Amino acid sequence: MAALLRGAEVRLIFRNTSRYRFNSCIICRSSFSSSSICLMSRVWIYLFAALCALFSQGVYQVEGMEVLTAKELEAVNGTDVRLKCTFKSTHPLSEDRISVSWSFRPLGKTEESFFHYQGSAYPPTSGLLKDHAVWSGDVMKGDASITLQDVQFSFNGTYNCQVRNPPDIQGTAGMISLKVVQKVSFSEIGILAVAVGGCIGIIFLILLIYIIVRSYRRQDPDMGTEMQEERFKDQVL
Repeated sequence: MAALLRGAEVRLIFRNTSRYRFNSCIICRSSFSSSSICLMSRVWIYLFAALCALFSQGVYQVEGMEVLTAKELEAVNGTDVRLKCTFKSTHPLSEDRISVSWSFRPLGKTEESFFHYQGSAYPPTSGLLKDHAVWSGDVMKGDASITLQDVQFSFNGTYNCQVRNPPDIQGTAGMISLKVVQKVSFSEIGILAVAVGGCIGIIFLILLIYIIVRSYRRQDPDMGTEMQEERFKDQVL
C-alpha cells in the first residue's frame, strides 16, 4: 500500500513538473515572439525615418536655388567693377516673383544689406555704398549682378548675393571677396617710361659709337697704303 502511494506521488510530481516545463516553454515562446515583434517594429520605424530624411533631402536639392559667383575679385582704386552673380532655378522665372538681395561685410565689421531688387532696383540711399552701387543684371536671363562705381579702399570685404524664386529655396548665398588695390598714377607711368627709354637710348648710342669707331679703324690702314702708293708714283715720275 505504501509502495502504491509513493508511486502515485512520483507520477503526480512528474506530471506537475512536465506541465511546468510546458508552461515555461509557452511563456518563453511568447516572450520571444513579443521581443521579435518589438524589434521588427523598431527596425521599420528607423527605416521609415531614414526614407523620410532621404526624401526630404532630395526634395531640397530639387527645389534649391543654385547661385554662382566668383570667389575672389580684384579692382583698381577709382575704377568700376562688376560683381557678377548668376543663378539657376527649377521653376519658371518671373520678373515679379524673383527677389535679389546684396549684403556687404567690411573687414572687421558686421554684415549689412545695401541693395535689393524685385521688379525694379532699390540701390542704397545711405551708408558707405550710396551712389556707388547700380543694377547691371537681368533676372529673366538668370543674372543678378550689380556694378560698384568708383571703388574705394573702404570697399574691401565680402559681398553676398541672395536670390529667391518661390517656391525655390536658396541653400547658401554666393560670396565674393573684393580686394581694392592701389591706382597707378600717370606721373609714375611717365617716370617709368622715361627711365626705360633713357636706358634704351644710352645703350643705342654706345652701340652706334662702337660701330663708327670700328669702321674708321678698318678704313685707316687702307687710306695710309693708298697715300704711300701715290707718293711713290710721284717720285718715279
